[in-house]
This record gives sequence, structure tokens and C-alpha cells, in this order.
Amino acid sequence: MIDWDDVRYFLAVARGGSVRAAGAQLGVNHSTVLRRIAQLEERLGAQMFEKLPSGYRLTAAGEEVLELANQMEASSHQLETRVFGRDQGVRGLLRVTLAPPLAAHLLMPDFADFAHLHRDIEMEILSSGELANLTNRDADVAIRVVYDRKTLPLNLHGLKGPEVFGGIYMSRDRLAAWRAGAPDPIRWIVISVHGIPEWAREGEVRTTGVPFRTTDGEAQIVAVRQGIGITTLPCFIGDADPLLVRVPGTDLHMYGTLWLLTQGETRKTKRVRLFTEFVSRRLAAYAPLLTGLSISHD
Repeated sequence: MIDWDDVRYFLAVARGGSVRAAGAQLGVNHSTVLRRIAQLEERLGAQMFEKLPSGYRLTAAGEEVLELANQMEASSHQLETRVFGRDQGVRGLLRVTLAPPLAAHLLMPDFADFAHLHRDIEMEILSSGELANLTNRDADVAIRVVYDRKTLPLNLHGLKGPEVFGGIYMSRDRLAAWRAGAPDPIRWIVISVHGIPEWAREGEVRTTGVPFRTTDGEAQIVAVRQGIGITTLPCFIGDADPLLVRVPGTDLHMYGTLWLLTQGETRKTKRVRLFTEFVSRRLAAYAPLLTGLSISHD
């Protein structure tokens, strides 16, 4: 009889292309991966991989096993979600994935309120730029900003929230100094991988062509507070910060729409339903802040 755990190791090598990558994904050393693959090959009586200088390549037998292994994995996930979906208790683990700015600058107080109301629910907040796979049960609920609804996977159930807009911001003190004629150059502050969006190049404040780069959103916010220059931020961050102001002559730009996403049977559990309904109400109340209509500006 084939051990499902051996199949998991086989899939990890097939997808990662190496024993080292598989071990890193599964959290084990390479000798454990090799032993599991050897066990599977012995049970099936066939070699699954060819070892090449570039990594591990599937043999013809391995290609056949891969198709069946993918089916086994899908069936395993389906079994888990159906059993999880019948769990109507409010005790247990609830995993929520969302981008770091949404967690740190908008929803953490609401998560705290929910945790206070439901003390038997163990919450795990997966605050990351990576998109967790709901189908694989990496998370139970995803809160995502989606620009095009058509990009949402068809197997996900969604609760639509408010639209999210961004603007161009600088520190209030820096703007006052610029208006007073301060000669210091104003830079664009950008996250390295993004650069300056085309829509953000207009406005009254002229900038130097030399950008100031950061590697993450929190450093970007601190940099603009320090008066280094101007930057793009979601309105729920820029408008809520008393040290910042929108750059005169600039417009808002739509980032997308917030969606609360769940998958299959998972969304039927009581704790998932309680959470999505709770956060949906909170997001609706945040609509003016998210769309940039909450306050007046200089």
C-alpha cells in the first residue's frame, strides 16, 4: 500500500526540481527526502527521477505517478475542507491572510475586538505579501485588494467590500518648507521593486530624478515622514497619518476592491462565518477612509 506521506515528498521534489528545495518546503533534511523517495520507488518498482547536473527530472514512470499524485493531493484537500466545513463550533484555529499594510494600519484593532468577543477561537494572522492558497488550506480567509474581479479563482466564495484608493503624500513640514522656498531637493520615495507609477507623476511639487529606495512599506512610510520626499500610499495610511498630507495638484488612483475570500466547505464553519460577517461590517464602516473621502486636505 502506498504511503500518502511518501507521495507528498515525491510531489515536493517534482515541483521544486531538487531534493534541497523539497526539504526546505517540507522542513526536513535532504536525507529524509531521499529515503522517502526510495521507499516510494521500491513500492512501485520503478525509478521516479533522473539525477542531472541541473536537478531532478521526472522519468516516464514519474510523469505518470505525478498525474495520479496530483489527484491524490486534491482529494486529500477536499476531504479536509468537507470535514472542516461541518465543524460548527466556535472553538479552534482560524487562519486569516492579508497584506501587511491592511493588518498593521487598518484591521488589527478589529481583529483584537473579534478575539475579545470569541475567546475560544485561536487566530493566526498571516500578514504577508505572498498569496496564500485557500484551496490547499494555507488559510481559511483571505482579505485581498483585487483590481479585476475576473482574476479571482472560480472556486472561491467572495464577499465584496469597499474600493481602495491611493494618493501621493509628503510630510506637512516638508510641504510648508517647499512653499517657503526651501532649496532642498525633493525625492521620490519608492519601494525598490515597484518604482514610480505613471499616474503619480503629475502635481505642483517638482522632484529630483534621483529616487530614494526602500525595501518595504514600513520603511517607505518612515522615510516620507522624515521629509525625504513624496511617495504613493493607500489613502487609509496617508490620510490617517497626522504628519502627512496629500501633495497639491495630485489625484487619487484606484488600487482595486477589497474582497473577503473563502473556499468550498471551509466557509460553512461557524467561526469563519462569524469572522467574515464581522470584518465585512467593519470594512463597510471604513469605506470613506479607504476611498479617500474621509477628510479634507490642504
